[in-house]
Amino acid sequence: MRLFFALWPDAETRARAEKAAGALLLSPAARLVPRESFHVTLAFLGEATAAQLEILRRIGSAQQARGCTLRFDIHAYWPQPLAAVAIARKTPAALSELRMRLHRDLASEPSLNLDTREWPWRPHVTLARKVAQAPVPQAMSPFSWRARHFSLIRSDTSAAHSVYTVVDTWPLLDKRPKPSQSL
Repeated sequence: MRLFFALWPDAETRARAEKAAGALLLSPAARLVPRESFHVTLAFLGEATAAQLEILRRIGSAQQARGCTLRFDIHAYWPQPLAAVAIARKTPAALSELRMRLHRDLASEPSLNLDTREWPWRPHVTLARKVAQAPVPQAMSPFSWRARHFSLIRSDTSAAHSVYTVVDTWPLLDKRPKPSQSL
């Protein structure tokens, strides 16, 4: 099974992302991402076994991070994956910290055999795929996404488009977590 950690939106956020996708001026060959597939990837894990799934659940449940609000405020075209995306130009510190801790904890688990190279990352939502040429540049009506939880997601790529299933979800806190006390 292919897995990844992600922010998973509520229905209201999905509607806002869908509106941003619908405003794109795309060629007929481009495919809008179905609204039930919108997400912000925090860590891509790739193929995992049932035993590794339990390790991933343990890592997910060990995270303590604050919730935050992302503001997606610019469209971008990424030619390598042929995708149109909405990008949050500013990354909340709480989200950067969660992503960093997830990557650290995943990299420290030798049984996962993850690619630990760091790539430049900006929070984004893929709005359309198979975008063969850059859409006509246009201003984007910004939308907000209140991150209140993060999830472990399973990706099934055997159909015409990827189908995502939430495997597990963990809450993000309203306040900064208290530091652990050493004995």
